[in-house]
Amino acid sequence: MNDHVNPVEPYLRMERMPHIWCPGCGIGVVVNCFVRAIEKSGIDRDKIAVVSGIGCTGRIAGYVKMDSFHTTHGRPIPFATGLKVARPDLSVVVLSGEGDLISIGGNHFIHGARRNSDIKVFCVNNFTYAMTGGQVGPTAPIHSIATTAPYGSYDKPFNLPFLADSSGAVYVARWTTYHVRQLTRSMTEALTKPGFCFLEIVAPCPTIYSRRNRLGDGLDAMRFYKKASKVVNGANTRMVGLELKGPIIVGKFVDRDRPTLLEAMNNEFIPKLGKKYTPYPTGVKR
Repeated sequence: MNDHVNPVEPYLRMERMPHIWCPGCGIGVVVNCFVRAIEKSGIDRDKIAVVSGIGCTGRIAGYVKMDSFHTTHGRPIPFATGLKVARPDLSVVVLSGEGDLISIGGNHFIHGARRNSDIKVFCVNNFTYAMTGGQVGPTAPIHSIATTAPYGSYDKPFNLPFLADSSGAVYVARWTTYHVRQLTRSMTEALTKPGFCFLEIVAPCPTIYSRRNRLGDGLDAMRFYKKASKVVNGANTRMVGLELKGPIIVGKFVDRDRPTLLEAMNNEFIPKLGKKYTPYPTGVKR
């Protein structure tokens, strides 16, 4: 009998296994890196709240064994912002996909970064709406095939690090699911940094995106990420847009400091009222 327990199991709701993700999907790697980052950060698991929206990545909230909230499509960032304002003692993490965060919830994303809400946004980018049929998404590379772009997408995709940087995020990085050590380190840094921290995680969707674009399976994606990725820490985010077949510029692009939403409230607005903002006390029913 093997008594060995996978170190990530205490962080997962094992009674809900097996999960729904397809073989070769990169989301499992993201979950593994996330819980290992929690371990490295030293943050009490009871002081972490995970917020997600709708989609394949959004299902993470249902599998992690900590306070988690599965919100409506496109709304995890405003929900997380409200949660952090009400409970500033919590570490609030948004884990969702690019369709949920950048397309349906794009307006919330830019304003969350602008306000510097003290939340961590980890976006799994698999270039498609995988759960709802493979429609073209906001990051789909030009010429990529989707159910709503059967002859190839012609819309210019968002460059997510540049979008986050120009909107005001204090921490911006990108890694692929091949870069597990770097991804874990970036998650750890983001978890312990005040402010709106954004991490893009390029991940394979072998069932929908890769199959339609003849990119192979999950293992082929790992080989491609290894070959096509180039680490450029501090890169100009204007220059890190993605194309259908590479290259993939990865690294930590932005790491700066500015007042968070609550700090700005307490330092600028609240003094004019003659009092300091007080969040809801824990354990009090309202």
